[in-house]
Amino acid sequence: MNQLKYTLLSDGSSNKVLLSIIDWLLQQYLPQTAIDGEWADLRRLPNPPPRSNIPERIKLSIELHPCDLLFIHRDAEGDIPDQRICEVNEAIKTIKTAHVQVPPTVCIVPVRMLEAWFLFDLNAIRRAAGNPSGTQSLTLPSFDTLENLPNPKEILHKLLRDASGFHGRRLNSFNPRSAFHLIPGFIEDFGRLRDLTAFQKLESDIRKTISSFRLA
Repeated sequence: MNQLKYTLLSDGSSNKVLLSIIDWLLQQYLPQTAIDGEWADLRRLPNPPPRSNIPERIKLSIELHPCDLLFIHRDAEGDIPDQRICEVNEAIKTIKTAHVQVPPTVCIVPVRMLEAWFLFDLNAIRRAAGNPSGTQSLTLPSFDTLENLPNPKEILHKLLRDASGFHGRRLNSFNPRSAFHLIPGFIEDFGRLRDLTAFQKLESDIRKTISSFRLA
């Protein structure tokens, strides 16, 4: 059976939810291929490199999680997305000079934060909050504004808390970060995101990269 193994290196642990989006996109173009994705968890290392040391993080991800395709996530967080992509490309050049073999690489850079990509499915948010039949009034931001939201993480966490239906102590003990990780499992189709510029670029880069693959 044809197989593609990929590794995701992300800015933080919450961003491993990207695995579901990557799987979905790869399956659109490789429907007969077994997709095997891993998140590079560098936190378990005795001396994990700081987030700012991109070359070392990439090098360790490749060493610990050999793959056919490497995805590198960076949140733009107010900067120009191209700036983050340039930082990644420079980091790759640096480690290549040390004769490190780098697999084909795709950058994932949401315009601000990844959480914006999960602000389109109320049903998934309710289910992730553990209250799928809730009747609380929840309002998603206008889809046209998602890439310009100053703090999509804060908006999504508030929606999850509201969707839980909890109050008082139960609400205080509710963990929206944990609930966020459940959202992708309740979304079958990420096609709506194709209207977002950063997602369009991600899909285009994936399509171009895998077009040269010979899978076996």
